[in-house]
Amino acid sequence: MEALTEQRKCIRTNLCWPVSVWVPQANRFFNGRSSNISRVGVFVTVPMTTPVHTGNVVELNFPRTTDLANEKGQFARIKKGRVVRVERNDILTHACIGLGIAFE
Repeated sequence: MEALTEQRKCIRTNLCWPVSVWVPQANRFFNGRSSNISRVGVFVTVPMTTPVHTGNVVELNFPRTTDLANEKGQFARIKKGRVVRVERNDILTHACIGLGIAFE
């Protein structure tokens, strides 16, 4: 049995929000959802067909509500990040993979 060691450096906040992940190698977006986020990273679930591996750099697009977009002047918050973990636990039950992404 493998022991997991907590490696998070910042407190995470549960946040279920739509997110689009741009994968340059595929030259397209994959739509998913965040499950938690911190100052330094995010965990998202995306379709199992998303061609990502640990070490890939991706771009995350977090859409904003209309009110927030009017206040901030943009309809999305865009962040670049590096995939630091790929979880394939839910492939058979939910047809998705989980990505731990560290913001750059």
